[in-house]
Amino acid sequence: MLGGLAAAGPALAGEFRLTSTDMAEGAALTQKQVFNGFGCSGQNISPQLSWSGAPAGTKSFVVTAYDPDAPTGSGWWHWVVYDIPADATGLPANAAEGRGLPAGAVQARNDFGTAGFGGACPPPGEVHRYEFRVFALGVERLDVDPAASPALIGFMTRANALGVARLTAVYTR
Repeated sequence: MLGGLAAAGPALAGEFRLTSTDMAEGAALTQKQVFNGFGCSGQNISPQLSWSGAPAGTKSFVVTAYDPDAPTGSGWWHWVVYDIPADATGLPANAAEGRGLPAGAVQARNDFGTAGFGGACPPPGEVHRYEFRVFALGVERLDVDPAASPALIGFMTRANALGVARLTAVYTR
């Protein structure tokens, strides 16, 4: 799915980084990042994220949280924030509630049907991966309608991406 971007990525792999004080690569999400609904009883708090080493020419960022293991045929979008200004270096915990989002940043509709963060809540049994990504873009703003789908925003993001940094956590119930 990252075809062209993956080819450009290796040169940036050691530079552009995504970290979090709320989760670690390959580790399980806590109840803070679990959805409250659909049979789950988490706190539905978006995690703290920090990034560094953005590629030269970065004019904005997009943050996404995606479950490729969801049994939908197309995965599950948990969070999409776009038009994050180039001077931003992260998002605080619970930014999805509007606390700490940089001016101008827009939260898209997630697959729960609301704008903002929707935490992990996979069907019981299998371990699911939750891919948090920050994309550095060569444009200041994405030219998308505020009601655009996460898939359209993903298309526009990849078309303008200079690099991507990733952090993948897991969750099961």
